[in-house]
Amino acid sequence: MANERARGIAEGTTNAARATARGTKRAAGASARGARKAGAASGRAAGYTFRQARRATHAEGAGDSGLSRLIELHAFNAAGDAALAVALAGTLFFQVPTGEARDQIALFLGLTMLPFAIVAPLIGPFLDRFSYGRRWAIGATMALRAFLCWVLADAVANESFALFPAALGALVASKAYGVTRASAVPRLLPRRLNLVKANSRISLAGVAGAAVSAPLAVLASTAGSQWSLRYAFLVFVGGTILAILLPARVDSSLGEEQVALTSVGGGRTRPRSYVPSSVVFALRSNAGLRFLSGFLTMFMAFLLRDAPFPGWEDRPELLLGLVIGAAGLGSTIGIALGSLLKSAKPEIIVIAMLLTDAVVAVVVALFYSLPTAVLLGLTAGLAQSLGKLSLDALIQRDVPERIRTSAFARSETLLQLSWVVGGFIGIALPLIPQLGLGVAAAILVSWAVFVLRARPRAPV
Repeated sequence: MANERARGIAEGTTNAARATARGTKRAAGASARGARKAGAASGRAAGYTFRQARRATHAEGAGDSGLSRLIELHAFNAAGDAALAVALAGTLFFQVPTGEARDQIALFLGLTMLPFAIVAPLIGPFLDRFSYGRRWAIGATMALRAFLCWVLADAVANESFALFPAALGALVASKAYGVTRASAVPRLLPRRLNLVKANSRISLAGVAGAAVSAPLAVLASTAGSQWSLRYAFLVFVGGTILAILLPARVDSSLGEEQVALTSVGGGRTRPRSYVPSSVVFALRSNAGLRFLSGFLTMFMAFLLRDAPFPGWEDRPELLLGLVIGAAGLGSTIGIALGSLLKSAKPEIIVIAMLLTDAVVAVVVALFYSLPTAVLLGLTAGLAQSLGKLSLDALIQRDVPERIRTSAFARSETLLQLSWVVGGFIGIALPLIPQLGLGVAAAILVSWAVFVLRARPRAPV
């Protein structure tokens, strides 16, 4: 009897175990099927996103002309710069004492940017003499940033003094990329696109690249700032490869002439190679916009860290992120408006943006607060974006084709130098909101008066 009972219990236990095993197997199968379906759905979503992005970059002949490759390259550039900015937000400005950081940044900005300012006007003519020059020049700016990101990762991990020269070197390489890329755009322009729409598309790709990359960099930084820098290293390596694979026509200068910087500035070095006064007017206006951008980048970064608004003392990096985010939002809005304001005259837009920047800077200097600081960032981003698109439109409309590429690259150089001047002044001024912003507003107002007085007399 006892044996039968034991056998019954054993059989019941065995059956229960088998049922449990079957249930577990079915559950595992269901989980596997669910995982496969989720993976397939994710794959389809990723594939759809990739196809849509590729369709956007190849639209209106951009795929045939090779402009699509430059658009994709710029997305990598913006993605790498965004990752670099995320990494440095917790190191460059927030771990070193303010006075020491300002001194070191001013020193290395001078040591690196001033030689660049002297050599930059010679880059274009130099590269024109060598085959494959521009592709390798663009690739070099990417490769240099990849190397510097790896150096920065070690510097952050070991708290090395190499942090500052490597960070400023990356900034220089980013500015040099802007100059070298500028000369490549007209060479890849399809017939169905003008220069303004092409640059708008490139800028939008940059916004998308930064938007995708920044969260990934933040996720990597949770393991340490050095990991977001190593992620940036991989992005810039990819950008280096894309730069070298750009179409060969990027290096072509057939039928083009060079225009001197003095010509861009308004003088006439040769009768056949001068820049029209309308473009000079727009360039001067944009110089003021870039000056404010460089000033705010340096001045506000240290000001918001040294003297944050009440209630934000423990979160200066978040405070800076609000102002930078407002500038990025303004830039995106400007790019979108640039494609909508087709009937507006670019000459009017550029001076309107300069005057708007000056007025808002005066308002913020008089009524300094968090809302007005965010407003200034938003306005500066919007004005710089719309001003640059308007300058592109005037170059496309008024500059003879034989010197258009050269004028475009040289004007970009002048704009980068304007940013440097603004950055130097932002570092040099005391961290007093009303004083620093008041000086910037006074310079901007004076520059706007000069630009208006020197505007073209004849209708353009």
